[in-house]
Amino acid sequence: MAAEIFEAFAQLAKLKNIDKDVLESVLKDALKKMMEKRFGQDGQFEIIVNMERGIIELYVYKTIVEEVNDPDKEIDIETAKQKSDGQDFEIGEMFLEEITINSFGRRSVQTLKQYLKQKISEIDKEITYNKYKDQIGELIVAEVYQNKANSILLMHNGSEIIFPKSEQIPKEKYKKGDTVRAVIKSVEKKSSGPPAIIVSRTDDKFLEKLFETEIPEIFDGIIEIKAIARDPGERAKVAVISNDNKIDAVGACVGMKGTRIHAIVRELSNENIDVINYTDDITLYITRALSPAKIQDIQIDKVNKVAKIKADEEQISLLIGKNGQNIKLASRLTGYQLDVLRDEKEIDSEELEDITNDNEN
Repeated sequence: MAAEIFEAFAQLAKLKNIDKDVLESVLKDALKKMMEKRFGQDGQFEIIVNMERGIIELYVYKTIVEEVNDPDKEIDIETAKQKSDGQDFEIGEMFLEEITINSFGRRSVQTLKQYLKQKISEIDKEITYNKYKDQIGELIVAEVYQNKANSILLMHNGSEIIFPKSEQIPKEKYKKGDTVRAVIKSVEKKSSGPPAIIVSRTDDKFLEKLFETEIPEIFDGIIEIKAIARDPGERAKVAVISNDNKIDAVGACVGMKGTRIHAIVRELSNENIDVINYTDDITLYITRALSPAKIQDIQIDKVNKVAKIKADEEQISLLIGKNGQNIKLASRLTGYQLDVLRDEKEIDSEELEDITNDNEN
């Protein structure tokens, strides 16, 4: 029976990749509860567990008496002598008797197994939670194993990963067996079941990690990403700065003949990426953020973080971009509200919509 329990426990623990010392502690705790239930909280006993040798040994201290009234706490002197190969004892001495798990009965053993399974499950949840919590913001590669209505379930190193529809690039489709590269966005404990591990391909952090992967200078800290603004799958703007005057930040990110940036664009289903040089000069920064449109004048209100933009008429549609995308991304990248002036008046929302529609056509 002990071997049966140990084998089942060890296999389950091995599957969950739990540390040997933790396992021994859990098993000892479970056996202690079983011993206390039978021999009482004041019972004296010893428990020996050796995971490497596959040993479980249980001992209970019994008082040597002439006549036994409580067999769980007492042993008669003759039986004590027999069990110790004739060793002499005196009434009142303590005798250490080895007992088998079988003697507890099948129901107690089943309860023990259930307790161990529950504890292993709890430990596994905690290990999984801590492991992925420490990886928030990191890239992982997982495999699709189930498509659901509002999410895709992935498998990563034996753990279930949730890839919500809201975190997927709209134009991308996945089927079972596909591999997905994504960033861990959040990890949440649940009242029942394993923790909810959420990944994303739309989060700005995903684009940042792709830059780190493809551009060694960013990984090494020579080039720093200062800000990112994305419309996932469509367009993104990334502001970078070099900590080495000899290295051009934008050039390093784009790479020879665009090889570096093209690798990132392909990963993002051809999302267009504008890489610009960051600067503390807010006027210049906004000008760069609105590229490729050419700006005539900018009026800055640093207190309210508002910038009024003036450009030639033929540049207006380019400045605003399809569906207002260019100016919206530039606004998010710089942290400024960007208002466009036309004939010394701000373009209202209706005019902006007309310009956007004209641009689409």
